[in-house]
Amino acid sequence: MIRRREFITGLGGAAAWPLAAQAQQRERMRRIGVLVAFASDDPAGQDENAAFLQGLQQFGWTVGRNVRIDYRWAAGNPESYREYAMELIERAPDVVVAGGAPATAALQRISRTLPIVFANTGDPVGGGLVTSLARQGGNTTGFALPEYGFSGKLLELLKEIAPRVTRVAVLRDAAIQSGPAYLAAIQAVAPSFGVELSPVGLRDPEEIERGITAFARGPNDGLIMTASAAAGNHRNLIIALAARHKLPAVYPFRFDAVSGGLISYGVDLPDQWRLAAGYVDRILKGEKPADLPVQAPTKYELVINLKTAKALGLDVPATVYARANEVIE
Repeated sequence: MIRRREFITGLGGAAAWPLAAQAQQRERMRRIGVLVAFASDDPAGQDENAAFLQGLQQFGWTVGRNVRIDYRWAAGNPESYREYAMELIERAPDVVVAGGAPATAALQRISRTLPIVFANTGDPVGGGLVTSLARQGGNTTGFALPEYGFSGKLLELLKEIAPRVTRVAVLRDAAIQSGPAYLAAIQAVAPSFGVELSPVGLRDPEEIERGITAFARGPNDGLIMTASAAAGNHRNLIIALAARHKLPAVYPFRFDAVSGGLISYGVDLPDQWRLAAGYVDRILKGEKPADLPVQAPTKYELVINLKTAKALGLDVPATVYARANEVIE
């Protein structure tokens, strides 16, 4: 016969056991791999990582307590993407986060089962990374960059801040799918602005310097840098060349204007990494990438560097100034 006090104690222990087991399960160390497009000392990559860690913390994931993160910083190098993707997957992570299309593709070539969450990726359907945005059906999901037509707005903005421009160099990475697509979108609207375009490659610093130097002729020239890992990693060179040749230039991201570029308009990239942390949380809690739709960006930012504008002798129109999310003095 079981005495009443012992029986109640036994029930209490039995009831408490699942709670203790759940707590232990929550605290089990999980592993995340992160393949970043930037170099490890690049402030842009550090800002994205800070946003990612902030997002994880909001969902209760703390590095060293219940999650471990392995980083690889590819610095836009195609060989590094392949090498680092293999290294990360060999560590048997629960999920991998990829910055951009090249990183995502490198991971997919090694595994079609490991959950992959991407951020800052252009046209994931056209690039073959997913079959559709809503129900992609594979091991990959994430947060995409705007449709290619968005790049036409960069030319519109360039003409607004520098109306005299009639010739524009368009920096695009011809080695990736988005490069020609961005150029085509700008070409589609160029006639309506009375602008002649000249594509410039981004293969390496020598090609960039040679292309911009050959293009620049006089006061009616301008420059547009389209989004790519190569452009981001070479932005300091591009910005310096634009300053040297007195080229009004429009860039796709905030870090370009912070680095000295005249004006930028595009997606808030750290915000995409913060959102990616939410998908990582859901996957770690049992959801599948195939059930998480690819999301289009919703947060954009216009940043003006007034110091650069003054160096170029440009007066920022009030209409542009009023729309700015940030002005760098």
